[in-house]
Amino acid sequence: MGEMKAVLFDRYGPPEVLYVGRLPVPVIGPDEVLVRVRAAAVNGGDLHDRTGKVRLVTGRAFPKGCGIDFAGEVAGVGAAVRGVREGERVWGLLGRRTGSMAEYVAVSPRRIAPAPDNLTPEEAVSLLAGATTAVTALRDKAALQPGERLLVRGGSGGVGSVAVQVGRLLGAHVVALAGGGNLDFVRGLGAEDVRDHRRTPLSTLGRFDVVLDTVGTEQSRVRGLLAPGGRMVAVTVDFDRPLAGIGTVLGSVVHGKGRIRAFSGNPDSALLAEAGRLAERGDVVPVVDTVHPLDRVADAHRALEAGGVRGKHVVRVA
Repeated sequence: MGEMKAVLFDRYGPPEVLYVGRLPVPVIGPDEVLVRVRAAAVNGGDLHDRTGKVRLVTGRAFPKGCGIDFAGEVAGVGAAVRGVREGERVWGLLGRRTGSMAEYVAVSPRRIAPAPDNLTPEEAVSLLAGATTAVTALRDKAALQPGERLLVRGGSGGVGSVAVQVGRLLGAHVVALAGGGNLDFVRGLGAEDVRDHRRTPLSTLGRFDVVLDTVGTEQSRVRGLLAPGGRMVAVTVDFDRPLAGIGTVLGSVVHGKGRIRAFSGNPDSALLAEAGRLAERGDVVPVVDTVHPLDRVADAHRALEAGGVRGKHVVRVA
């Protein structure tokens, strides 16, 4: 099928290492689907991959691609795949690899689901990772119950902005921490109380049944906010001090009856479809901070690194 455009980098470093190069269009196997990508989101993990903070995992083979999630339409179906048709609008994730910021991706049908009918590709991809993460963290890992107090750290970000909505949907009393300029925005998503994380001492927040941490810093102090029987779910660690962050989580598991629960999101098609239904019903709404063209992907990375994001920075691929 020739070549395609793709975001690549040849060394670890600042956003300037990113460029739009050309790769062969993937040739799908009999059990794969080819998706023409319309949009991909910039996630926190993309920044860690690019800077080399997780190089022990990502290694030193270059060039590397960017992006884990995508929205687009099916461009080809392997001979052994059933239930997927060419031209169908889909959204999905690549799983344990990167490279969704490309005109085409080859993916297992277990990693895609029909995209929400009421959302553009840019809106859909801004919601995808946050919705699947929030549902897994709050419903499945923490078993959040109606009436419980929930604290969301990073309430304006890509995961936090959806977690506030999911927490409200599950009937919790939602308290969120966010930057001072985003308090009204997060309150509008359904949080009953929003505090400026720079000006609010943790000791003034009270106790919580569930804490969802999308920030990763000071997790041992944040854990101290849990009420008896409380559960804390960490969707990230402090990548500037990764050993300390991982140690905090492991220490909780060993000495704290597992009160900090960490997980790495890797949703299947059933969870993607469930998130799609939430979006179609209007139970959760997408939050797009900015849509960037493919050749300005470095701007998207810089904007996310600068902080103060509202939802997701999205890259329009095709």
